[in-house]
Amino acid sequence: MSEELLKIADGLLAVSEGVRALAGKAHSCNCSKNQEEGRVQKDEESGNEKSQEKQEDAVTIEQVRAVMASKSQDGKTQQVKALIQKYGADKLSGVQPEKYADLLRDAKAL
Repeated sequence: MSEELLKIADGLLAVSEGVRALAGKAHSCNCSKNQEEGRVQKDEESGNEKSQEKQEDAVTIEQVRAVMASKSQDGKTQQVKALIQKYGADKLSGVQPEKYADLLRDAKAL
């Protein structure tokens, strides 16, 4: 019984270390994202067209996944699959990150 508890404790320790590592990465990602948003706002103030490009580049797979999941739940699963295939992949994780903005726009249009 004590060996089983030790295995469980080791497993929990590994999980907690993984969560800490992810939290550190998320924190650094949030910091860089906030800095990027600050740059986009400065560009908008100066009337620079680069702001649109940076906003499109800021589209994440999580944003695309949320819209696609919503459309799929609305009964548009086949259209969602067709969109993913249109962008050269069998599943969302196979879509190239530079295509996320276009995919998101098309998904919202469904």
